[in-house]
Amino acid sequence: MESKTKLGQVQLDILSYIQDHHPVTVRQVADHLAETRGVTRTTALNMMERLRKQGHLTRIPAAGGFQYSPSLAKPQFLRDLVRDFVNQALGGSLDPFVAYLAEDARLTDEELERLQQRVRDLRAEAEEESA
Repeated sequence: MESKTKLGQVQLDILSYIQDHHPVTVRQVADHLAETRGVTRTTALNMMERLRKQGHLTRIPAAGGFQYSPSLAKPQFLRDLVRDFVNQALGGSLDPFVAYLAEDARLTDEELERLQQRVRDLRAEAEEESA
């Protein structure tokens, strides 16, 4: 298995589609990509195989081909994407992300409450570790 590498926008689209529709065939993904991005079946197949070799997808034999599924559940996949973004694009600093949340993000009351609860949980964990 190749190491997981930075993903391009089409690869992210493939992974997102598969997260929401798995298990899927190459044909299903190719049809989606042809409609949304003008990508050919061969390109879809090549990208899906690359994603599988990188560890992002699994596949099992099915009638006439394979069915693909994500290697990670969607919440873990999204956490990994955010972690990689913070590390790669933001140099590991959360300050720009926090500034975005404070200034530009339009958080619902429910999202804001979940964020506040997570901060409370992190503070409690830090207190337990220092005790």
